[in-house]
Amino acid sequence: MPTKDENLDRQTEDEKNGCTLEKADEVSSDSEGESIYGAIAGKLNIPDDWPQLAAHPPKKYYFWEINGPSNVDLDGIATQPSVFDDPEKARLHQPTSKYENLHRLDPRERWTWREEIKLVRKIDLRIMVWVAFMFMSLQLDRGNISQAVADNMLSDLGFSTNVFNNGNSIFKAVFLVAEVPSQLVSKKLGPDRWIPIQMVLWSAVAMSQYSLKSKAGFYITRALLGALEGGFIADVCLYLSYFYTSVELPVRLAYFWAALTLSDICAAFMGFGILHMRGVGGKEGWRWLFLIEGAITLAVGLLSAVLMPPSPTKTASWFRGKNGWFTEREEKIIVNRVLRDDPSKGDMHNRQALNFRMLWDSLCDFDLWPIYLIGLVFGMPSSPVGTYLTLTFRGLGFTTLQTTLLVLPQQVLSLFTLLAITYLAQSTNQRSYMGILAQLLHLVFMIPLRLFSESTNRWVRYTIVSLYLASPSSKLISPCSMYIIEYNFYLLAHAIQVGWTSRNSNTVRTRTLSAAMYNMFCQLSGIISSYIYRADDKPLYHRGNSDILGIIAMNLVVYAGVKVYYVTRNRMRERKWSALTEDEKRQYVVTTNDKGNKRLDFRFAH
Repeated sequence: MPTKDENLDRQTEDEKNGCTLEKADEVSSDSEGESIYGAIAGKLNIPDDWPQLAAHPPKKYYFWEINGPSNVDLDGIATQPSVFDDPEKARLHQPTSKYENLHRLDPRERWTWREEIKLVRKIDLRIMVWVAFMFMSLQLDRGNISQAVADNMLSDLGFSTNVFNNGNSIFKAVFLVAEVPSQLVSKKLGPDRWIPIQMVLWSAVAMSQYSLKSKAGFYITRALLGALEGGFIADVCLYLSYFYTSVELPVRLAYFWAALTLSDICAAFMGFGILHMRGVGGKEGWRWLFLIEGAITLAVGLLSAVLMPPSPTKTASWFRGKNGWFTEREEKIIVNRVLRDDPSKGDMHNRQALNFRMLWDSLCDFDLWPIYLIGLVFGMPSSPVGTYLTLTFRGLGFTTLQTTLLVLPQQVLSLFTLLAITYLAQSTNQRSYMGILAQLLHLVFMIPLRLFSESTNRWVRYTIVSLYLASPSSKLISPCSMYIIEYNFYLLAHAIQVGWTSRNSNTVRTRTLSAAMYNMFCQLSGIISSYIYRADDKPLYHRGNSDILGIIAMNLVVYAGVKVYYVTRNRMRERKWSALTEDEKRQYVVTTNDKGNKRLDFRFAH
């Protein structure tokens, strides 16, 4: 997978300097990158005695290319031009005195491509791998409810399908409400503290499901899980931004959500074994499933408390070693490359809370609401199909254990379609069009699902359902999860759309909350879509599938409308900017009170 993803959310230096090169954050080829790089450097008044900068922007390379791209002089300077190379502009972008990594900021610091590539690999191993493990363990607790349902949990407890739907809605409603509060707590305590606390608490609730007896208990555990898991994804995104540039972050988010599919595959095998424990201690297999997988998450949560350093310069501890994970040289490279990429990351301490004005300004940012609208509607077509997947397979005559294993082909196929669509997204550098493509693929497979009858061969129905859920807009629908909407479309759409939200936010303050707002709309979507399939419509759900066809048509219009909106906004700003003289542009950059995506020289991605 390339290390420069399609959905680059970087706040480019030209935006800081008044340069209107709209595609500076959307480099689709090396030649285009070279010209943009030259334009950025040309806008800087770099002192004659300043150390040499990189001769070109970062080149694209794939994760299996251990030594980086083959067409790069690895011993050449890798330091990219930045506002910090221009003393006059650097004065306007100095980090706050409370910034935790300030002591490692040095505008004269330079490093080679060999050092940078090696260091990014080290960050991947130290930070990204463990974050992926945390997400995989999260999915065990979220995903085992459908495995439990496949093991006759509903009949064992005397629950109806509507009780299942109500529990689903309760989780999503509480999850939705918890998103922003979780982000505020994370910003105050620091994600390195808050994320482990979240994991330990929700794993305790997950294990308590071993003792489920009543409908009230089921609803209470769903609510508690929603409250404690809410904000986890946005918290992790915030944490990763401390270590990666905005060019690298979207790709790491793709790795992050790819771990979810791997977790589903592992969970299917684990569930196959654990559900065989029915009768052990006189208990049903699904009770052991909740207990054992909850204990795994508890262990990961406890380890996270000692494996998550608060920042690149604070990795030393009794557990991580007195010298920490990074040398002083490596700390300087991490801090300087992150701030050069996005100077706004130095505007706040990583344990600094947001005030009410910051919160209100972020919520009122109307230019992000088109993406929130996408979050509300894009997952609706796949959520009901994924939620009822195990029940559908049981209805086709497959046994509990067969159902657990039959989800695996869809998960494996998802990984292949992920690679193909991600490459296409990067090659075309389009966000809205990728969403349209995904909805069209949904349409192709939903039409036969709507036309199937009870006489249709069960293997034909199994194949179409699996292909439907393996299509790009269903990438992270977990067949073992009732919380489908949060994973819906994620390996492609969600990784792109979270990066899209971050890119169009353009400030730390707004980014902190925009990811939470986006996820809130995804959860609201889940609440709505959980009622598309109803008990009186089973087993073929013809009425529900007709509704889904209408939703797909609506989504095609929404994606096209969002594309038009951002293109129009960019053209309006470009006309205003082009009407200014060079002196007026320079004066605007120095004196403007406009912030983030409200700046006249900012261009929206679409």
